[in-house]
Amino acid sequence: MVLERRARPRLRRPRRLETSELTPLTALACTALLARAAADTGAPDGLHHLLLGGPDLGALLADDARVALVSATGSVRMGRAVAPRVAARFGRTLLELGGNNAAVVAPSADLDLAVRGIVFAAAGTAGQRCTSLRRLLVHEDVADCLLPRIADAYRGLTVGDPFADATLVGPLVHRAAHDAMDEALAAARRDGGTVLAGGEACLTGEAPDAAYVRPALVRMDRQTTVVRTETFAPILYALTYRTLDEAIALNNAVPQGLSASVFTRDQREAERFLAADGSDCGITNVNIGTSGAEVGGAFGGEKGTGGGRESGSDAWRGYMRRATNTVNYSDALPLAQGVTFL
Repeated sequence: MVLERRARPRLRRPRRLETSELTPLTALACTALLARAAADTGAPDGLHHLLLGGPDLGALLADDARVALVSATGSVRMGRAVAPRVAARFGRTLLELGGNNAAVVAPSADLDLAVRGIVFAAAGTAGQRCTSLRRLLVHEDVADCLLPRIADAYRGLTVGDPFADATLVGPLVHRAAHDAMDEALAAARRDGGTVLAGGEACLTGEAPDAAYVRPALVRMDRQTTVVRTETFAPILYALTYRTLDEAIALNNAVPQGLSASVFTRDQREAERFLAADGSDCGITNVNIGTSGAEVGGAFGGEKGTGGGRESGSDAWRGYMRRATNTVNYSDALPLAQGVTFL
């Protein structure tokens, strides 16, 4: 009798590298919540351990043969450093890296719905989530109607204290992120782009040590290097297209492949975008923004995003090891190919 078992990994084996060294308080808060949940459910002690540190600590975990799986969330640069080190010792990686996510707005789109979905996906959390909307691909027939509406919405966004109910846009994580946003906007202008709204610093008097900025909407006439590069800040580059095939090509013409969406009321357009030769992203949505990831769906992407998957019905498989067990309950032992030697 041959049994194939998905064996439980030992508790010491899985590790997850996700928390940025820039946000230790968030890590501590999440750890406290997890500890409370574990205590309420009777989970064994030592199920979860929090290690706070920078790249040196990450390198130690990547190199340690006792860590069977390194699941890492971060930049493409981080993934390129981690993956070869883990592979060199035949360990496994599950990588969730960069995202340069695009939304396509077709001529048939419900523009009221599209404006809400686009603004939230691009400006929510100050553009600091891997599924934030970075590129807007608008059909040329609706661009002159849609873009001013988005610009007006950007001008009306409340930027400030993230604990306040009316605030949609809080601060960038640090001053370096603000500098990177300024550099990207300067590069976009050099490439012929026009800033339609936003980009200016906010609350410089009230919070001089923080990095508050109004989300920026930039119209581009082509997908330049800065557009194809993920800037972890609230910049939305808007381009126009003529055919759906052109929009799909623009969507796919970046190194990352995490999330994409299409706003359309034409079922054929939606199915074309979802097809195997449509969007090349791990997450593709219809009539919602790119940030609409659901806990029940597999989360992750292709190409420079790393190819790993978290969440979803079978995400647990990545943390398990397969084992094939053959059990002989008889007193006979037939050999392969009818071999006999005793």
